[in-house]
Amino acid sequence: MTETPGFRWFRRIILTFLTVFTVLPLYVLVVTSVKPLENVRGLFTWVPERITFQPYVDMWSTIPLARYLTNSLIVTISATVLALIISVLAAYPLARLRFRGKRVFSMTVLSTQMFPGILFLLPLFLMFVQGEEILGIQLTGSYTGLIITYLTFALPFSIWMLAGYLSAIPEGLEEAAMIDGTGRIGALVRVILPVARPGILAVGVFAFITAWGEVLFASVLTDTQTRTLSIGLKLYTSQVDTLWNELLAASLTISLPVIIAFMLVQRHLVSGLSAGAVK
Repeated sequence: MTETPGFRWFRRIILTFLTVFTVLPLYVLVVTSVKPLENVRGLFTWVPERITFQPYVDMWSTIPLARYLTNSLIVTISATVLALIISVLAAYPLARLRFRGKRVFSMTVLSTQMFPGILFLLPLFLMFVQGEEILGIQLTGSYTGLIITYLTFALPFSIWMLAGYLSAIPEGLEEAAMIDGTGRIGALVRVILPVARPGILAVGVFAFITAWGEVLFASVLTDTQTRTLSIGLKLYTSQVDTLWNELLAASLTISLPVIIAFMLVQRHLVSGLSAGAVK
């Protein structure tokens, strides 16, 4: 189909608008983060009068940012690894085995994505409080409770997408491995998982991003010692002032892990998402 000149210009205008709409906030973020505080408080200027990287130094001492970074890494990496392990073990039977209730289970898992996260806030909090009294395990104000919470967010979509991706892998690969004497678990580990690496990477990135930037549940389930980055950033704002340059410098810094992770697995991420969605 030949592209007409009118459609070509329309496409260019739309793409230019979307590019500006995306890049402009990033430019404001970067420019503001390298301005002295006195320049930030005044009228915004597109070109900074003086550039300083002191906000990137001061942001670590103004609040315990390093501790919040450590907390976020512990919670996010733990939730991501557990989500990958559980979703693989749950998606493989859905993709390969036939059992009673399979369709009901698949629909139930997927239907949980229909409800907003805030709907689960109070029930989860009450369950954690009751769990602390019964089991004697601290779930509020701890890493454990937050990791469990993020698993409830990541697992439904991860299981659904991985089940679709694994279903697209020919069963002949497993059958050939089992003919050679490998069991079903061995075939999964040695044959299926290497082939399903794009889908697994896509699930891992999804679980990582879900946990890394979450605010609502972290604000309720953490305390001063287990506070994550998304909650700690608000401490740059006080009743009398807001350290905008340090706040935006910290925001840009904590965005780097997600950006780097996405860039490293971008090629696999696209193929994994498309294959899982199509199936």
